[in-house]
Amino acid sequence: MEFSPQGRLLLERRYLLPGERPHDLFSRVADAVGGPARSREFFSLVSSLLFLPNSPTLMNAGTASGQLSACFVLPVEDTLEEIFASLAHMALIHRSGGGTGFSFSRLRPRGDVVNGAVGAASGPVSFMRVFDAATEAVRQGGRRRGANMGVLAASHPDIEEFVTCKQAGGFPNFNISVGIDERFLRCLEKGAEYDLINPRDGSVSRSIDARSLWRLIAASARISGEPGVLFLDEINRRNTTPHLGAIEATNPCGEQPLYPYESCNLGSVNLARCIRQHDLDEDLLATVVRCGVDFLDAVIDVNRFPLPEIRARTLATRKIGLGVMGFSEALIRLGIPYESEEAIRFAGSLMGQVQAAARERSEELGAQKGSFPAIEGSVFSGDMRNATVTTIAPTGSLHLIAGTTSGIEPVFSFAYDRTIDGQPVSIESDLVRELLPETAGGRDVAEHVRRYGTVVGLPLDAHTRDLFKTAIEIAPDHHVRMQAAFQKHVDNAVSKTVNLPESATVDEIARVFSLARDLGCKGITVYRYRSRPDQILSLGCDVCRIDG
Repeated sequence: MEFSPQGRLLLERRYLLPGERPHDLFSRVADAVGGPARSREFFSLVSSLLFLPNSPTLMNAGTASGQLSACFVLPVEDTLEEIFASLAHMALIHRSGGGTGFSFSRLRPRGDVVNGAVGAASGPVSFMRVFDAATEAVRQGGRRRGANMGVLAASHPDIEEFVTCKQAGGFPNFNISVGIDERFLRCLEKGAEYDLINPRDGSVSRSIDARSLWRLIAASARISGEPGVLFLDEINRRNTTPHLGAIEATNPCGEQPLYPYESCNLGSVNLARCIRQHDLDEDLLATVVRCGVDFLDAVIDVNRFPLPEIRARTLATRKIGLGVMGFSEALIRLGIPYESEEAIRFAGSLMGQVQAAARERSEELGAQKGSFPAIEGSVFSGDMRNATVTTIAPTGSLHLIAGTTSGIEPVFSFAYDRTIDGQPVSIESDLVRELLPETAGGRDVAEHVRRYGTVVGLPLDAHTRDLFKTAIEIAPDHHVRMQAAFQKHVDNAVSKTVNLPESATVDEIARVFSLARDLGCKGITVYRYRSRPDQILSLGCDVCRIDG
């Protein structure tokens, strides 16, 4: 079992128990999830790095905690008692290693009436500060800080304050997204006024120009990378359990829409390890997907839920989120440039196979063990063990353990610095050494890539240059089209960032948002290079020195 230096560091810092080796970790996880009947099979699955479950499963399986889910959504209702009850629940989830999402859209706006007193309400952004401060105080699972998603409906009277709240670097423990509805999109298309609604009584607070708000969202995203955008009506159009109500929020990275008190456990198939002899081994892929579904479904049954409400809601739908990582590495090994029509077609075909195999296995489990209890009224007419089966997570830590590229993202840089638990680590892609020549035009290729993070400037043929394009070199529209190609075959949502060069404009970002809407994405996030001083990834050695 071999790991890269950064993968081993991450394991030692976050995942291995005292005295534990990687082999012991995978054995602990397999025993806890599979029991005597399936521990050997599950050990083979995870120790081969063909599939890895989300971080809380790796950290907590077989321990006193036993909390194995990564994704939670909690309600935030419009009373002080309910707000602080959610705050306490958030702390419990963070302590167990989970991340939380919230919709703050039900809170009355700043300056509104409270118990007859005009101007007494502090508003959603003010309460978000309380949640952010509490997150800072509770270290996630004792090994990583908690993470949150804050969502506010575009129709909320405090929407401008929310959109701009991270421009000055505030709310370090929150990702934020604006919840967009069809009414806003119609006003945007017509250039019309958009009514902002007081959630306390449903009255129209005031009206704003929809295009001005759209531009404000894009301008703020240019400054800080946030907010993202959630297309809530699209999420609910494709909701497999619409009879349970409308979904208003997601987990911290946006890939898992959930009801209040619902949780989900995720896992990712390592596509790079499914490439055999320069081709995708479809039989191996299907086998790993089916076993991954079994693993994630078993996690639900052995999980120790942090709250009885979460247990009840999760067992009602039994949602799982199986996804992929290593997509970019797989493309490179197949000789397919990320920015190509062939890559878009491959993405759709690949994810279609994953979705079909996952659904088929969940249907079989439903027939064997029983369908999820809330199936009546859902979109399913036959057996189905899990209300959802697929999700594309960012795999920010898992891909380093697996030694591959993250999620469905293109390579950010072929040599970069990353901060892991406060420790800077220099990372160089093995793909450069394996697939590129040692020299080009008399230049040392590895040294050039180490210095700049890219092959730009090297005298390589056009196909090789295209094959080794980095995220910032890929057209924004293609990023969105790739996300949409996966989304067509995913039950939940897709976590992906449209990486933009430092020169990206507000208009370009607004076009990215609009294209995501047009192509059926459930959400979209952009990041303009160097728009944050605490950027996790930095390109090449020269830039690393500049960034300190």
